[in-house]
Amino acid sequence: MGRRFKKILLVFLGLVILFLVAGYSFIYYVPYSEGVRSGELIKFSRKGVLIKTWEGEISQGISGAQIFSFSVLDKEKGVIDDLVQYEGRYIKLYYVEKYRTFFWWGDSNYFITKVEENRSPHIEE
Repeated sequence: MGRRFKKILLVFLGLVILFLVAGYSFIYYVPYSEGVRSGELIKFSRKGVLIKTWEGEISQGISGAQIFSFSVLDKEKGVIDDLVQYEGRYIKLYYVEKYRTFFWWGDSNYFITKVEENRSPHIEE
């Protein structure tokens, strides 16, 4: 009985590990959606107690009623530098939305991959 129990335990642990790897790979590699959002960058900060993540918000309306919250992965150094520079300006964000996120990635399911300064539609030149 001892040998049979060990074999069943090994198969069970193998299946659990396979399931965890498959789940992580799905969340990491498969995007739910991709798109672009524009608005005024009203907040961008590094936050967290033990695990620090980059989080931000843009206002998509005149009154600030439409807020788009997003996260930026640590590996996106150029995006982080651009967002710090564009604080308070009108920008265009390119994002990938994930099905789920992990606490060490960020608070949002929306991850910024590129940022550009944009002309505000509220200010006529």
